Amino acid sequence: MSQIPAARSQDLAPCRTCGRRFAQDVLLRHDPICRKVFNKKRKPFSSMEQRLQGTEIMTVRKQHPQKKQPEKKSNWRQHHEDFINAIRSAKQVTKALKEGRPLPPPPPPSINPDYIQCPHCSRRFNEAAAERHMKFCEEQAARRAFAAKTTRPVGKKLVTQRKPPAAAALPHRKRAQEGSQYR
Repeated sequence: MSQIPAARSQDLAPCRTCGRRFAQDVLLRHDPICRKVFNKKRKPFSSMEQRLQGTEIMTVRKQHPQKKQPEKKSNWRQHHEDFINAIRSAKQVTKALKEGRPLPPPPPPSINPDYIQCPHCSRRFNEAAAERHMKFCEEQAARRAFAAKTTRPVGKKLVTQRKPPAAAALPHRKRAQEGSQYR
């Protein structure tokens, strides 16, 4: 275990760039190299370029990176709060069942801010589903509006009402009325 003598450690001087301590003669050689290294901006290392160096693939034209879609704002906090509320309400239900009390009302549904609301039916969908749904819902709303204009009331009943299905057309009802052998 060799230790540096106290007299020799006092001869060390700190480098102005990196702060390390060197002897005077070493510091004269170290200082210009240290300044040169610390002043240089290092270019980011690309392992792909290194792997492709010396191959035919290196001569292939580089493709521009695809445009990134703008990242959606993360709503993790909302998800976390919904999760906590769901656990709390489940605990209340469990406690009420154990004590024999009536069940508490369910928590109100949370609204996902990422979903888009349909202007026709007020339901909410993600972007892809909203596009499909809104086209369909718009057609349905137009059909209902057209049907409401064309139907005329006859007395108290509307012309467009359907007849109730006949009992003979539904064999499972007939069996239930007669008293099925499967009971």
